[in-house]
Amino acid sequence: MKPIESAALKSVIQSKRANLYYLEHCRVLVQGGRVSYLTEAGKESLYWNIPIANTTCLLLGTGTAITQAAVRELARAGVMVGFCGGDGTPLWAANEREPAVEWLSPQSEYRPTEYLQQWVRFWFDDALRLQAAKQLQRARLGFIEAQWCGPLAKKVSDLPVDEVRSFLTRTGAAADAAQSTAQLLGTEAQCSKQLYAWAARATGYGGFTRGERGNSGDPANRLLDHGNYLAYGLGATATWVLGLPHGLALMHGKTRRGGLVFDVADLVKDALILPQAFLSATKGHREGEFRQACVENLVQAEALDFMLDTLKATAASFGGARP
Repeated sequence: MKPIESAALKSVIQSKRANLYYLEHCRVLVQGGRVSYLTEAGKESLYWNIPIANTTCLLLGTGTAITQAAVRELARAGVMVGFCGGDGTPLWAANEREPAVEWLSPQSEYRPTEYLQQWVRFWFDDALRLQAAKQLQRARLGFIEAQWCGPLAKKVSDLPVDEVRSFLTRTGAAADAAQSTAQLLGTEAQCSKQLYAWAARATGYGGFTRGERGNSGDPANRLLDHGNYLAYGLGATATWVLGLPHGLALMHGKTRRGGLVFDVADLVKDALILPQAFLSATKGHREGEFRQACVENLVQAEALDFMLDTLKATAASFGGARP
């Protein structure tokens, strides 16, 4: 079979691609010129095609293997590949007690440099970096309001929409007044804590305490861990598309090589993943059902577009050409 040209594989731009995959207990390989994953069903081997030209991110969980040929084709199509633990929770990687997903980004000598050049113009200035982090927080809060007071309010009738709006306004004011990144992170944490409480109460989940990553004893905690790594996949994709290194974080520390991925993922996690975790937990959804619901939410809300637009606006606002 004649190979498909790279240009054709990348004809669907990243923000308009529909698929985000998490796979486990399978082998990813090239079969008949197409990237597929192979599963075992008794004595049979089943092949399932992956539409790589319409895929943003591929997360490989427990019991997976991938061939060199498959990696080559995924890279040609511009698909971000990440290795993670079971159900989307992370492996303990080699960066000393730091949970992480190991990302394999497609390599190209022609990645854009425009946004990186803008980013580094302000990144080494502590005051400007704090202002940029505040802009990300304002965007995050606006996205939460749009989702919680719009689509989510239609799904969950007991959601206190007016209280949510008022609280997000106050949180925005507190974020603007923050004097340090630590204060800004504290404001973000308090916001998430209140959103957990509202989501648990509105869905009838009951009492909830956010546990450590990998807490499998509580369904909502487990689903949150799983869903958050879908957001991390989109965050890694957004930064790769714009050519921004993951180490140039705004909030999650200058010494964490994946910090910017966490910053970008936070733009959508509380808006989309958090409420779906409680909805799915109360309905008794399995991991696959929850994952599919999260992917649908991310696509319908154009989450990757939002991430890209926010990063571009931040780069232009603080790193644009100065007279």
